[in-house]
Amino acid sequence: MKLRYYAIAATLVLATLIAYALAYPSLPARIPTHWNVHGQVDGYGSPRTLLFLGPGLMALMIALFAALPWLSPRRFAIETFEKTYLGIMLVVVALPGYLFTVVLWSAITGPGDVARALMLGICVVGLTIGNVLGKVRRNFFIGIRTPWTLASERTWYATHRFAGKAIVAASALGAVLCLAGAPAWAVIALILTGFLAPVAYSLVFFKRLEREGNLDVAA
Repeated sequence: MKLRYYAIAATLVLATLIAYALAYPSLPARIPTHWNVHGQVDGYGSPRTLLFLGPGLMALMIALFAALPWLSPRRFAIETFEKTYLGIMLVVVALPGYLFTVVLWSAITGPGDVARALMLGICVVGLTIGNVLGKVRRNFFIGIRTPWTLASERTWYATHRFAGKAIVAASALGAVLCLAGAPAWAVIALILTGFLAPVAYSLVFFKRLEREGNLDVAA
């Protein structure tokens, strides 16, 4: 099973390399590589910059996900939720691939609403990851890792159930705002709220358990 997921990830990297090779002769000397919250280009780079932003970053993510299970302490083994972990890896690897494709297309076809397309991709990633957060077991690398979730297993699971709902809701609404033409800063603020609210929730839930005398000891 593990090899199948890594094979898919490697195929995604290969696809971006092929796309880059085919598009390279048509790329201008300077291409947009960064947009501000108003959707305006505020950074440029050479065509070779795309190799790092796309295939390079994707390969780095694959290597990192391959190393994390070995780096993880035994009591917080990632293998306890391996299928979910590998699914998240594919989503994380696919994101820079999608961003790379949007930037590459923009460099060839000319200016467009790239910032909105990028934000829409991030919303889709939030929807995907939010739907599986409840299956993530306690670990040091994936999920809402706060002092309170790592100290208490009950807090971890309660926080991730809440986080899944919050992130999915924020990402879904963010996608609607993107399609409706809302400013990028509004979408960014909404997504950040979806990801930060669970942090506050973990503290509140932990302290409630502490007050009630129901706080579990981390195993």
